[in-house]
Amino acid sequence: MSALDHLTVLDFSHLLAGPLATQMLGDLGADIVKIERVGEGDLYRRLPPFFNARINGESPHFLAWNRNKRSLALDLKQPEARRIVLEMAAKADVVVENFRPGVMARLGLGYADLAAVNPALVYCSSSGYGARGPLAGRPGQDLLLQGISGFMSVTGSRDGRPTPLGISLADQLCSYHIVYAVLAALIHRMKTGRGQHVEVDMLRACLAHQGQELLFAMTLGRRFERPASGIAHPGMPAPFGVYRTSDGWMTIAMNPVERLAELLALPALAACDAQRLWDERDAIHGLIEARTASAPTAHWVGLLLDAGLWAGEVNGLDEVAELEQAAHLDAFSSYEHPTAGTIRTVNIPVDLSETPGAIRLPAPRIGEHSRAILRHFGFGEAAIDGWIADGVVGDLSAQPTKEAAA
Repeated sequence: MSALDHLTVLDFSHLLAGPLATQMLGDLGADIVKIERVGEGDLYRRLPPFFNARINGESPHFLAWNRNKRSLALDLKQPEARRIVLEMAAKADVVVENFRPGVMARLGLGYADLAAVNPALVYCSSSGYGARGPLAGRPGQDLLLQGISGFMSVTGSRDGRPTPLGISLADQLCSYHIVYAVLAALIHRMKTGRGQHVEVDMLRACLAHQGQELLFAMTLGRRFERPASGIAHPGMPAPFGVYRTSDGWMTIAMNPVERLAELLALPALAACDAQRLWDERDAIHGLIEARTASAPTAHWVGLLLDAGLWAGEVNGLDEVAELEQAAHLDAFSSYEHPTAGTIRTVNIPVDLSETPGAIRLPAPRIGEHSRAILRHFGFGEAAIDGWIADGVVGDLSAQPTKEAAA
């Protein structure tokens, strides 16, 4: 038994923000019907992947965000496809889409269209900048949102260029907003029997996760300045920051300065009051780093942790993959994909004692489940055969064989 195994979700989303959200719902048991374009599928299947590498022809991007889903390939521009979707929507619980505002309505598949056949439907629209305002029609992509939302302005060093995070954080924050908004709407439906239109956007997701920084900037009217050393959060004084060691890097968080100075044998640090720790944070960072650079990370982290201070390692992803603590938490898992083979991946990141999630299905191939899904929704074989012949529905057997990566 899984927490959401009573739910059917029609997933029209592509790339990352929508697909991660629906994958999270699928991890907890929901039946995710991923509706993709005939022949092409989700754009992430075709975008250049990391290092221009593929896994036996499959995109690592797509594999990362689309497990626990079944794929139905439809040509949404054909009238028959609209009829199919309307009949499916009448029996579904949730719809998730992340096209630019207005696209689904122009296809005759907007909230009003689907709610007319199923008033209990929870319909979630996700976009880059929301459905109203001067930026509503802009493309919403992670790098663009990291820039416009202010993320880059507080990351990196003062004299360097604005620095994006090394992960697609704007997309993923939006994913979590989709999930909590959809679940809230489903609870409302349990109480009232009514569905609703849920609207989520990447911009507000990014703003919501800068709550303390924006409160400070808007209430006090002060601008955040990145420190010259790029040590860490621009709103924190020394010694908070990242420091070079003789064999890598370490982090030092909030600590009693006198105790830290004693352990590092830096009497000059002990003499710094709170104002000086802020005013001279770059110089103090240099003072501390000159000391930490003299010994390995393990030495300093062990010394500080044993003394009850806050410090840690800076790991590369290869080291994270072998992290002992992650193994204790079952943070990683693997599954078999019919073409990509064994996929090692991040596991479901929450434990539910009564209704645990599970990786039940590998990321699907385009149209892999078209026939099974249409049968499940009550369509007959003759109709399905006709739609496949007419190109309304894509079937896996009709897709060209992908060339395996060299």
